[in-house]
Amino acid sequence: MAEGQRIWLVRHGETAWSKSGQHTGRTDIPLTPLGAQQAKALGRHLAGRPFAMILTSPLTRARETCRLAGVQNAQVSDDLLEWNYGIYEGRTTAAVRAEQPGWSIWTTPVPQGETVEQVGERARRVIVRADAAGGDVALFAHAHILRILAACWIGLPPIHGRHLTLGTASLSVLGYERETRVIQVWNQDWQLAVDPAS
Repeated sequence: MAEGQRIWLVRHGETAWSKSGQHTGRTDIPLTPLGAQQAKALGRHLAGRPFAMILTSPLTRARETCRLAGVQNAQVSDDLLEWNYGIYEGRTTAAVRAEQPGWSIWTTPVPQGETVEQVGERARRVIVRADAAGGDVALFAHAHILRILAACWIGLPPIHGRHLTLGTASLSVLGYERETRVIQVWNQDWQLAVDPAS
C-alpha cells in the first residue's frame, strides 16, 4: 500500500448481543432495527468514495451493514471473522468474572477458541491483501478483529488491540504519515447521524 492510500474500518451496526455486552464471535445474529439504521447512516458518509477493494466478514451482521450502507462489490473474507471465543461465546465479562475474578478475553486462555496471536495472524493476512489493492480499501467486520488489525497496522503486538475501543457502526481510518503507518481516525461515531424517525 503506497503512501496516501487508506484502510477504512467499519464495525457492524448494533445487534442484540452487542447491546447486552455478550461476546459475539461466530454466532450469526442479525442487526437490530437500530443497527440497520446505523448502517444506512454510515452509507450516507461512505457514498461516492472510490475503493479499490471491499472486504466483509461472512457473518450476517457485517454483510448486512455493508449492504445497507450501499457499498457494492464486497468480497467475503474468512480472515475478517470475529475472534472465536470458544467456551466464552455468548457470555458477558461480568458473568465470567463472577466465576473467574479478573478475567479478560485478552489475557486468559480461550478453550475451544483462538488465541489473540491467532487472530493477529488473520489480521496480518488482511493487511497484506490490502497492501496489494492499489487504492483505498474498506473492511466491514467486528470489534475485536478490527482492533487487533489496527494494532498490527502500527507495528504493535495483537494484544495491544485491548487499548483501542470500537462502538457499533463506528468508522476508523488507517493510513500513513509520510512512510509511517498511523491511525488517522478512530472510532468515529455515526450514531448521532441516525434519524430516530427513519
